[in-house]
Amino acid sequence: MSSVSVFCCLKGCLDGFNFNETTKHTSILSPIQLDTSFMGYEVVIVKRGQRVCGAGAVLSNAPLAQSKSYFEVKVQQAGSWSVGLATRQTDLSLTLGGMDEFSWALCSDHIFRHNKQEEHKLNLSSKEGVQSIQEGDVIGVAFDHIQLKFFVNGTELDYSMTNIKGTIYPALYVDDGAILDIILENFCHTPPQGFEKIMLEQSLL
Repeated sequence: MSSVSVFCCLKGCLDGFNFNETTKHTSILSPIQLDTSFMGYEVVIVKRGQRVCGAGAVLSNAPLAQSKSYFEVKVQQAGSWSVGLATRQTDLSLTLGGMDEFSWALCSDHIFRHNKQEEHKLNLSSKEGVQSIQEGDVIGVAFDHIQLKFFVNGTELDYSMTNIKGTIYPALYVDDGAILDIILENFCHTPPQGFEKIMLEQSLL
């Protein structure tokens, strides 16, 4: 990514950094955020570790240790993006999720991917009630160590991913101008029954 691209990415990230409705979904005191130690070389993290742009992947600094975890991702700006889970063995230089054996993701082309395989493509004109995933939409991610489920603006998608193994972290991928915000508390939509925000591992002891 050229220096001009980096500047454009930063400008796009910071242009959306204001004190309107997007800001209320974050917490300055939250110890959980996107991890600058586990991100691609061309990834940019701003907004107190809550916003990602650039090109590549980033993981959170906390794994999904509890039995039922939930987080949300807001599509702040369109582009190529993926939202899902990954282990720390994943290739963080990849700009598309699910392109290795260590990541599972829903991508902006509405395809679920894992290990370079297209597991399912959403038929967004069907009963799912979601026409498309656009700027401003919120993707909910729920994981119970058996199934990985996705929601769009509170509506559950009718496909889930399974056989997810290892120590798993939230994973966000961006490219082509995409900007994503991770929401770790004060959610836009009510989590599924029994699911809660990500908790630090020591708080579970």
